[in-house]
Amino acid sequence: MTIRVLLADDQALLRATFRILIDSCADMEVVDEASDGRAAVSLARAHHPDVVLMDIRMPGADGLTATATIRADPDLSTTRVLILTTFETDEDVARSLRAGASGFLGKDVTADELLAGIRTVAAGEALLSPRATHTLVTHFLASPAPRAQSALPGQLAALTAREREVTALAAEGKSNDEIAEELVVSPLTVRTHVHRAMTKLHARDRAQLVVIAYRCGLVQVPQPRE
Repeated sequence: MTIRVLLADDQALLRATFRILIDSCADMEVVDEASDGRAAVSLARAHHPDVVLMDIRMPGADGLTATATIRADPDLSTTRVLILTTFETDEDVARSLRAGASGFLGKDVTADELLAGIRTVAAGEALLSPRATHTLVTHFLASPAPRAQSALPGQLAALTAREREVTALAAEGKSNDEIAEELVVSPLTVRTHVHRAMTKLHARDRAQLVVIAYRCGLVQVPQPRE
């Protein structure tokens, strides 16, 4: 299956570079390019891409506004957004998650890291390393958006013991393969548990599932070492 990617960046040279890189992969193709947020939304509705590679700072509607619009559109429920930006601040990470992005990368990533990120997001997972999880969740919980979805602790009762265990490990920033190794099960089994937990807790993606896990008290935000 080919991963269909929409590029959204106001720098034409970067878009051209990303297009060459992505189109060189047998399992990916660039369906179109947008130079601002409004165009990104319009082209997403026209092409229904699997992944939108989105810059934050663009003229007119910025990338986060475009991300929120795309993720709120029922017709684009399967479209994921991967934020790629020069400015990797805690606030940008938190705002990206609130907008519904499934991943966040700096533009200093290697070509292999970018391609791996696109594949990860297309597969329905989030780019959340343990370090990024701590930074992102700490900031997100400290200043929640008024409309941000959350679950009450009682809602965790809907999860099976294994689903709770898998969700907790995902909230620690572990990948499906890492969780599978720790629990001695297959990655497919882990993916199934994650999907069921997302459905039961009404999480639109893995990133939101992680935030819900912290908000419900399933896991605690680790305190920085002295």
